[in-house]
Amino acid sequence: MIYLDYSATTPVSYEVLDTLNKVTKDFVGNANSIHSLGVKSSELLENATKQIADIFGIFPNEIVYTSGATEANNMALIGVALANHKKGKHIITSKLEHPSIYAICDYLKSIGFEISYVNNDEEGLIDFDDLKKLIRKDTILVSICAVNSELGIRQPLKMIRQIVKKENMATIIHSDMTQAIGKVAVNFRDVDLASMSGHKIFGPKGIGFLYKSSMVKLTPLIYGSGKSNDLKPGTPPLPLIASLSKACRLANVDLEKRERFINLLNEKIVASISKHSDILINKTKYSIPQILNISLMKVMPESFIHAMEKHEIYFSTNTACSSGDLSSSVMAIYNDKTRAKHTIRISLSYTSTTDEINKFLKIFDEEYTKLRGLINNKTKVEM
Repeated sequence: MIYLDYSATTPVSYEVLDTLNKVTKDFVGNANSIHSLGVKSSELLENATKQIADIFGIFPNEIVYTSGATEANNMALIGVALANHKKGKHIITSKLEHPSIYAICDYLKSIGFEISYVNNDEEGLIDFDDLKKLIRKDTILVSICAVNSELGIRQPLKMIRQIVKKENMATIIHSDMTQAIGKVAVNFRDVDLASMSGHKIFGPKGIGFLYKSSMVKLTPLIYGSGKSNDLKPGTPPLPLIASLSKACRLANVDLEKRERFINLLNEKIVASISKHSDILINKTKYSIPQILNISLMKVMPESFIHAMEKHEIYFSTNTACSSGDLSSSVMAIYNDKTRAKHTIRISLSYTSTTDEINKFLKIFDEEYTKLRGLINNKTKVEM
């Protein structure tokens, strides 16, 4: 099997799986309980949280565990909106966000909030002048992803923060960092809120966290018992949290070295695929190498994906959460519906190998040539 869909999800690493199994087996107590088994679990919870906090340079009480980035995004955007609606109802986001952000914004719009979409330049960077113009006295939130999930465009969050805070110090800044963590260095202090998912960094599915600056107030979306956190009450999923802590530690080892290797693989793929004149590379100078988006202009992406999976080679159309839809990110950069409809996303990892890429490219050429031939023959018959 050749897996090239790491941006959709990653397999759980053996080290993380080992932690998951051990904690599940050895820590049976509820971390909220006061007896010795509960105290034992509580201590592990505290240690795991401290390790995550130390890795990202934040405080343990600024970590709110969630089921993943989608829940964290909801907790952040809706929580800010409800907590600050008396101060204003204006929210700014970009045209390069994950579908979950747009779904949340649509909901907030339906209950009276105003959503503005900041422009980007031809390279995919946020248009700083447009952002500056959009910020108002009643702007309560700006949400900009750290790395776009389809084209891998990385945004300069520090610069964005400086612009936003200069125009309105009270405006809260959120970033979906799901596609950045474990791929590139991140600084949580560039934002006030940040979302992530463990399953993107070789951790288990069903766990992630929201970084919430201690200066930010959110209205809870769920209510219940549990002393661990007001925003996410209930029994802490200790095996998942301990596994996430391990995954975060492993994900941040040799980031630059891993990125250089992945960049070589990316360049190898681009050089090979570019030989096909009817394949367009959707990549800007700000795209990280782990995510490579291309458009098969004469072939439907779904047909090609199914042709490749017969060889046990796997990748996606755009994001897994909007598979088969028109790529909003490609539209935002190229403004070409055909190009946006024909995208596939190849996502690489430091676990990818040169041998895998060589085999992928060989089969890619064979299957693509075969499909193009079928299409050409069909066109001739119809004529």
